[in-house]
Amino acid sequence: MKVDRNNQYKAIEEFIRKSFKTNEFIPLHEPRFIGNEKKYLNECIDSTFVSSVGKFVDSFEENIAKYTGSKFAIATSTGTSALHISLLLSGVKQGDEVITQPLSFVATSNAISYCNASPIFIDVDLDTMGLSPTALNQFLYENCKIEENRCINKKTDKVIKACVPVHTFGHPCKIDEISNICDRWHISLVEDAAESLGSFYKNKHTGTFGKFGAISFNGNKIITSGGGGCILTNDKELAQKAKHITTTAKIPHKWNYSHDFIGYNYRLPNINAALLLAQLEQIEQFCLNKRELATNYKKFFKGLDINFFSEPLDSKSNYWLNALLMNNRNDKEGFLEATNNSGIMTRPIWTLMNNLKMFQNCQCGELTNSIWFHERTVNIPSSVVI
Repeated sequence: MKVDRNNQYKAIEEFIRKSFKTNEFIPLHEPRFIGNEKKYLNECIDSTFVSSVGKFVDSFEENIAKYTGSKFAIATSTGTSALHISLLLSGVKQGDEVITQPLSFVATSNAISYCNASPIFIDVDLDTMGLSPTALNQFLYENCKIEENRCINKKTDKVIKACVPVHTFGHPCKIDEISNICDRWHISLVEDAAESLGSFYKNKHTGTFGKFGAISFNGNKIITSGGGGCILTNDKELAQKAKHITTTAKIPHKWNYSHDFIGYNYRLPNINAALLLAQLEQIEQFCLNKRELATNYKKFFKGLDINFFSEPLDSKSNYWLNALLMNNRNDKEGFLEATNNSGIMTRPIWTLMNNLKMFQNCQCGELTNSIWFHERTVNIPSSVVI
């Protein structure tokens, strides 16, 4: 039976507008500042401590560590900088290789490149959109060997130092299985949890399974300070090193300026932390609201020939960006054109990293599932509804 796409798109537009209670332009994901944001910002301004030192940075680090269940949290300028430092402290250096997935925002592969290392792209699972432990295991057994407690790529003779799975759109991947594989192969696990604040896998917060986890607070994330990020770790020594080198590796002293490492100006300013602290106070309500929206979307699209992507087994997702799976590439393009022309922002999933010119010569596994998602996936408006 042929589907009347024009009528279907009109019904979808009406449902989305009803969900967000507006006839105006509907963005993909906009921030909500409905708590103590202005109060804390004014306090920060009055204190004059608006840079990288201040009580709001300390309070935010303490509170996000408590919320995620991580022993330590280090606030950073961006999620990308959090990922970069996590890789550096995992020992990734020039000439090394890092396994990740091609289905990701470019920041993941960029952070690997900042270490002068090369990404290796492994496929994702159809039920998580995240790195597939089965594909990872197969790649390692077919292409690698262990020598002196190092994972060596037999095709390049390079060390595979780390693995960076992504919790895509806030949906947890099978991170416990990935962690076990990485342990067997002497590979450091660094979670790209940029999109998954408020997401749990088997009752444990994402970003806390590996040596490090990196979270983003970019303007389109579930909580935001306009930018910002943080590193999660349970290792006290690594946490201290992370704070040190993200603060230009300055040796603490009342007046002298001396540095003992090539450091980075990656610390989160106090004024941004003030905004984030207020946002974090609302994280549970934001997640509840977004799960309600996702439930309504799921019910609505169940009546159409469009699949809504739901949280994986054993997971509790923050549903950061809701995703639809179209039947084919033509349906995807038609949907994107119709919705954006009607003032409803939708977008396709990212271009696969191995198809970008910077990474087109990188080693890849079989990427069947990643290609399948790229041809069909669109994101739809996902803001907290107020």
